[in-house]
Amino acid sequence: MFSSLAWSQAAPSRSAAVVDSLPKVKKITQAAISPDGTQVAYVVADHLTVVSLANNTAHAIEIEHQLPLRSVAWKSDSKTLAFVADLPGDVPAAQVWTASSDGSSPSKRAELKGNVDAPSFSPDGSRLAVLFIEDMPRKAGPLEPMTPLAGVVGDKIYEQRIATIDLATNQLTQVTPPDMYIYEYDWTPDGHSWVAAAAHGDGDANWYVARLYQFDAHSGEGREIYKPKLQIASPQVSPDGKNVAFIEGLMSDEGPNGGDVFVVPVETSSSKGGSARNLTPNRNASPSAVYWLDAGHIIFAETADGHSAFATISAAGGAPQAIWSGEEFIGTDSTPAASFSRDGSMTAMVRQSPNSPPEVWAGAIGKWKQITTANADAKPAWGETRNFHWTNGKTRVQGFLTLPKNYDAAKTYPLVVSVHGGPSAACQARWNEREIGAMSALNYFVLCPNPRGSYGQGEAFTQANVKDFGGGDFRDIMAGIDAVSKQYPIDPHRIGIRGHSYGGYMTMWAETQTHRFAAAVAGAGLSDWLSYYGVNEIDEWMIPFFGASIYDDPAVYAKSDPMHFVKSVQTPTLILVGDSDGEVPMEQSVEWWHALNTMKVPTELVVYPHEGHMLGKPADSRDYTVRTLEWFEEWFAKAGATH
Repeated sequence: MFSSLAWSQAAPSRSAAVVDSLPKVKKITQAAISPDGTQVAYVVADHLTVVSLANNTAHAIEIEHQLPLRSVAWKSDSKTLAFVADLPGDVPAAQVWTASSDGSSPSKRAELKGNVDAPSFSPDGSRLAVLFIEDMPRKAGPLEPMTPLAGVVGDKIYEQRIATIDLATNQLTQVTPPDMYIYEYDWTPDGHSWVAAAAHGDGDANWYVARLYQFDAHSGEGREIYKPKLQIASPQVSPDGKNVAFIEGLMSDEGPNGGDVFVVPVETSSSKGGSARNLTPNRNASPSAVYWLDAGHIIFAETADGHSAFATISAAGGAPQAIWSGEEFIGTDSTPAASFSRDGSMTAMVRQSPNSPPEVWAGAIGKWKQITTANADAKPAWGETRNFHWTNGKTRVQGFLTLPKNYDAAKTYPLVVSVHGGPSAACQARWNEREIGAMSALNYFVLCPNPRGSYGQGEAFTQANVKDFGGGDFRDIMAGIDAVSKQYPIDPHRIGIRGHSYGGYMTMWAETQTHRFAAAVAGAGLSDWLSYYGVNEIDEWMIPFFGASIYDDPAVYAKSDPMHFVKSVQTPTLILVGDSDGEVPMEQSVEWWHALNTMKVPTELVVYPHEGHMLGKPADSRDYTVRTLEWFEEWFAKAGATH
């Protein structure tokens, strides 16, 4: 029934050869500057190094058994680091360590069975806080492979709590309540409490309804500070302890942040929390992370027109002041972010662009110096990437167009539209790997659009797809195809579409609305809103986007439901999914495959065993990319032969 994952002994295909020829880069997962701004700690390929900015002297931080290291935090004295070391095995377990910045005096502070993350020293340096899910049977987060259902469903909920380690005794204490999941936290300056984004119940689903709380750092007693209208992220307490800055906006996943910058008082007279003030209303960009420069001023990172940027604003209000913007991406995950010194004068971050691989840089904003050369040998194997704009009616849309590697304006080329996940996310000016880089290397044009619902043009643009999935966003994408075709030599018979998650949904939806595509590849796509609502692990995300559950308002879902229009599909479709996906369960892909197969539409379904929403095994990731390319190669060749 399903396609085999086994490869034949035949010679590698052209697609496989291209994928294997792409430059390999070392993954940089963190760059953290010391509070005094004189040193940078960074993690490259699971190895931790500290470098002095004064003389470039570097010290490797090494521990027993050379375990992979991550989640670095500085002590306020800029002399000591804390970090997490992951233990091998199928069940999460980790050690928490501290060490001097010169690599000396490594000390194991705890060995914990469960998921451990986000260490942070108390302001006086006597305690170390961590996020801890005790006895968690899998890696935390909805992107990870889910544990199969068995027994009484919902009988056990694993809550992520703040635990503290007394650095004098190494005694660990679970502090925050056992019925609350803590997503992000920050110490108050006096060390007596934390401000945190938290929610009752299951952690995967309830991030979407998290509120802002203050928790006592000894008793764990909590008090609600603020109930947001949408999602919140990046809470940061002001240096005087009086206010909290954070991002609030329509976000479809924890991690890819975007919205507006808000401030709310920590202390309020109301038992229901205070009133937050939006400092960036109507901003034509998407702030993603906040930092306090002093008690009255905030600096924030943002996505602006697909690029990364920084701006400042007074906590009292007023117009933001832009201080830097670059045609590149700054950060390690999916939204712009950086690490700041205590006074905000120095920063460290990972910088990259479509033609420049990731490296660590540090210095004053806009005056950075390169710290690492981890990927100096990686050279782009693809064509130029251009920031591309078009209009759909009165709506201005932005995206990135990557040209064929060997572009010749006298020839015609295929075009593949690569729709990002989310939808609250964005195509960014990142190093081109995987599908986009490989397709360009195959001499395709690749358009990565940021239709309405994306970050980069402000919160109103991000919210423009509410109750309108597959409406304006789909028309934005189709208008982008028209715009590219007018400016570049695109073969109209060799246009394809692909995407993963929301991009997989948009691929399924697009082929119900048009026959313009010669081929489609849907990764972890959503095909049937009704069945999806009942089986996904994060159903709370749907309420902000649709206004109600599908049981209360089925009509708002039905008009955006691919399965309602499946009889229109004629496009050959490859479907790819992990069998343990909790965000968009495998059954959604099986439904789509079954429908297309029944209607004799050329289709193929590939299921990756023991994989979640994002494929974690390198072999599976390679297979996913190779199959994607081979599908387009096959059907573009057939389309070219018949026209």
